[in-house]
Amino acid sequence: MSDSELHQQSCEACQAGAPLVDPKDFPELLKQLSGWEVVSLDGVNQLQRTYTFKNFVDALTFTNKFGALAEEYNHHPEIRTEWGKVTVFWWTHKISGLHKNDFIMAAKSDQLYVG
Repeated sequence: MSDSELHQQSCEACQAGAPLVDPKDFPELLKQLSGWEVVSLDGVNQLQRTYTFKNFVDALTFTNKFGALAEEYNHHPEIRTEWGKVTVFWWTHKISGLHKNDFIMAAKSDQLYVG
């Protein structure tokens, strides 16, 4: 992984067969993120974080900004918007797991959040 901060890195086009991030690298990458954890859902490693807000309107506003970020990079997470919180899951569908792009996008996501 580059020494550059994750949120400053660019996503690369990811094709089927692209390398998964080695689980031994998870702790070092997670140190560069705020509040994210690796979870395994249906056998697929994913990054997960829940952002908190004062109300539904603020959570929805964040969701819309977040959606625009995902569209800009053509990398789309699962987003759950509820009253007072937004839970995000990043993983790369094409490779059924975590790619470097997922960590980069998690860092970019954190740049949007003003909690």
